[in-house]
Amino acid sequence: MLIGEYIHTLDDKNRVSLPVKFRKELGKSMVITPGLDNCLFVFTMKEWEKIAARLSESSLLQSDNRSFNRFMFGGAVQVEVDSIGRILLPDFLKDRANLKSKVVWIGVQNRLEIWNEKAWSEYKQVVEKQADTLAERLGGIGVL
Repeated sequence: MLIGEYIHTLDDKNRVSLPVKFRKELGKSMVITPGLDNCLFVFTMKEWEKIAARLSESSLLQSDNRSFNRFMFGGAVQVEVDSIGRILLPDFLKDRANLKSKVVWIGVQNRLEIWNEKAWSEYKQVVEKQADTLAERLGGIGVL
């Protein structure tokens, strides 16, 4: 399970270190896609295959399904971890998530998210204020 929050530096060549805690579970190759809430999603190859299968099952006859598939698959890239644990972020993904010199890696169970440090801080403050309400709403579906 991928959990935790880690801040790392994005260098001038768009390389960022994968947190040590995640390296073994992710392996040497992973898929990065545009995420929701202006972050990037990072999937293991195995998890990406599951996601891709579920998305492929959606109806091509529905416009929303086609649009979301284009969003996820069109922006997806497979990246390799280098010998010192870094990955290279393509410019279009770096720009999409507005990543600057500091990025935040967030473990979210079956995926990682990469956030702009300031955007993550602001988002986290909003969610922390709503945590009780969110838990109550989700509690009705047996989450906790």
